[in-house]
Amino acid sequence: MILLIKDLFDFTKINPCKTRLIIMKEKITKYVALILVFALFSCGDESVPKPKGHLRLEYPIATYTTLKNNCAYQFDVNKSGQVKDKNCSFEINYPKMKATIYLTHKSVNNNIKDLLRDAQKLTYEHVIKADDILEQPFINTNKKVYGMFYQVGGNAATNAQFYVTDSTKNFVTGSVYFYAKPNFDSILPAAKYLQDDMRRIMETLEWK
Repeated sequence: MILLIKDLFDFTKINPCKTRLIIMKEKITKYVALILVFALFSCGDESVPKPKGHLRLEYPIATYTTLKNNCAYQFDVNKSGQVKDKNCSFEINYPKMKATIYLTHKSVNNNIKDLLRDAQKLTYEHVIKADDILEQPFINTNKKVYGMFYQVGGNAATNAQFYVTDSTKNFVTGSVYFYAKPNFDSILPAAKYLQDDMRRIMETLEWK
């Protein structure tokens, strides 16, 4: 016995509208799949923005000279710095680094505790923005110079400060400030350079 296709299906019961709908759905499904594939590959080709880098800044090797003045103290200063004497308090400007070292002299008149408290308070006012503050005592008994060097980490306004005194007549504080908004990563080369200058000032300072 031979079976014909018409014997297996009753074509009179097939709805042509439903047939067209099924075919359209299949085509739409194929188009959506193709769009998703293309979108997937195009996303892979998108360039990812790179984080901004910082320029590598290099500065000349520091050379120092003793600053001659008519004040109660003297110290070595970097020749590349521009020094302004303001009644024995000094400003040392570094235009290329957009920074200034400030030195302030005060006389001791039975108020050494107050001067010490003020110097320490000034340093720790930056503790909110600072990652850490490293204290390094400084003692030079031959020259009667005693003090503390503070290395301030993080995005504080100043990254180095110090104070020195002979405990009886003179008290000097030093700090470095950058003109631009602090971002420690971007000013790191300049910060290290000026920290070395600050140490040089502190270590060579002597009373007259």
